[in-house]
Formats: sequence, structure tokens, C-alpha cells
Amino acid sequence: MAWLHIRAPRGTIPTATSKCLCGRDRSATGHGKVHALIADHEAHRDTCPIRTPQEGRTAA
Repeated sequence: MAWLHIRAPRGTIPTATSKCLCGRDRSATGHGKVHALIADHEAHRDTCPIRTPQEGRTAA
């Protein structure tokens, strides 16, 4: 459901993209921002509306 793509060729600035079927689409460039995106991507697993049942939601 969610994908994290990290690209860090030797001698260049790393980039990362975090995408999810719920519509999440984020990207980062640079060591610090890529590390922050990785942490945010992992945290998204607990808050994703597709993976987390929503209390009080009525069936369609």
C-alpha cells in the first residue's frame, strides 16, 4: 500500500519519495530531510486511513 523509494548514488545528494494508495505523495532531498521522510513514512503506517479502521464510520 505504501512505497518508500530512496536513491543515494555515491558522491551525490540523496533523494527519497514516499507514496501511499491513500493519496500521500511526499519527497525529500538531502541527508537530513531524507532521514526525516523515512521516519515520517514509518509513522504513516499507524495513521494511514486505508490501514487504520475509522471509529464511528458507517458502512456504505
